Amino acid sequence: MSTQENINYGRVAEAIKYIQLNFKNQPDLDEVAEKVNLSPFHFQRLFTDWAGISPKKFLQYLSLDYAKNILKQKQATLFDTAFETGLSGTGRLHDLFINIEGMTPAEYKSGGKALEINYSFAGSTFGDIIVASTAKGICYLAFADNRETALNELLLQFPNATYRQMADAAQQNALLVFKKDWSELSSIKLHLKGTGFQLKVWEALLKIPMGGLNTYSDVSQTIQMPTASRAVGSAIAANPVAFLIPCHRVIKSTGEFGQYHWGPTRKTAMIGWEAAKVQEPLHMQ
Repeated sequence: MSTQENINYGRVAEAIKYIQLNFKNQPDLDEVAEKVNLSPFHFQRLFTDWAGISPKKFLQYLSLDYAKNILKQKQATLFDTAFETGLSGTGRLHDLFINIEGMTPAEYKSGGKALEINYSFAGSTFGDIIVASTAKGICYLAFADNRETALNELLLQFPNATYRQMADAAQQNALLVFKKDWSELSSIKLHLKGTGFQLKVWEALLKIPMGGLNTYSDVSQTIQMPTASRAVGSAIAANPVAFLIPCHRVIKSTGEFGQYHWGPTRKTAMIGWEAAKVQEPLHMQ
């Protein structure tokens, strides 16, 4: 991500945080633009370019009323409605192109001793990221606000692996999910280190459609372990592949978006951005 793109995302993130903290007052364009030191005209253009919709419409997606409405309707009726009426392109079904392969017990226990891992840094809609892959698929993806810290966290995941800084085809394909056009996106394979329970939870997250939100209890029901909400929460927190495995789509039963490993503002941005993408054909402004 270029310096200017980082500045732009920083401004958008600051605006989202301000909107989230003040959504009850429904701040207007002039008020939010002033908070990020831009003219209303330039802020409107920047924000619309980033989200695909106006700040006013985005505000609606960030309100707790939106989250609570989704929860009442359970599994993403916004998505279902758009898809059933033919308004959602096949690119929006990118989740279906993601499949998980768990690492072998030997790979799991040895800390990746026999693994050769490529990693690279790249820009995304939500800030810089680090992405890593084995010969079988993506094994790690995280937001890298600090590159040194992000690399150290990757090394902790697989302390005995052999690392090489290189952007391979698997990584480049996976990064297409951050593009507005997913027509070139091919099947994404994940090669993950996790317990059987964790893998089951991560697979359940892939069933939450874009624009949809679930609670921890919903995910527990999906894996047919209704009393395991706490354990589900721990598995979600341990998700090693940001965005591709959409742990950001799990929120509190109260309708609040809650915390996120890579920051609550980033989680809020993802939820609003995805809602906007699903509704884009219906409500372009």
